[in-house]
Amino acid sequence: MANNRIGRINDEIQRELASLLRSVKDPRVSGAMVTITHVDTTADLRYCRVFVSVLDKDKEKEMMKGLKSAGGYLRRELGSTLNLRYTPELQFIADDSIAYGAHILDMLHHVKPANPENENIHPEDDK
Repeated sequence: MANNRIGRINDEIQRELASLLRSVKDPRVSGAMVTITHVDTTADLRYCRVFVSVLDKDKEKEMMKGLKSAGGYLRRELGSTLNLRYTPELQFIADDSIAYGAHILDMLHHVKPANPENENIHPEDDK
């Protein structure tokens, strides 16, 4: 029952942070394409790990610094919109799962046979 509550809180935090990121005035954050991939809040609602993916990997470190700098503002705005006893402290973590998934998909689309001699052999030909 409590796990379902934490899941709903995670979804609400993710939704609110996604809309709040547009209002951040820090050029390191506003100039980057940022996606919040996952939110994980502790059971006592004191800490919240926010997993963030950036489209431009060259600007990732600067963007993470900008998010850390804007963390107080985001926490205050989050606290005013969410009706929780405690507003969790936000910890931003870089997430490369989208890039990793795209890499795996690219590898699957361009599969090379392990043995080039078997390239023309098809299992349905054996019937």
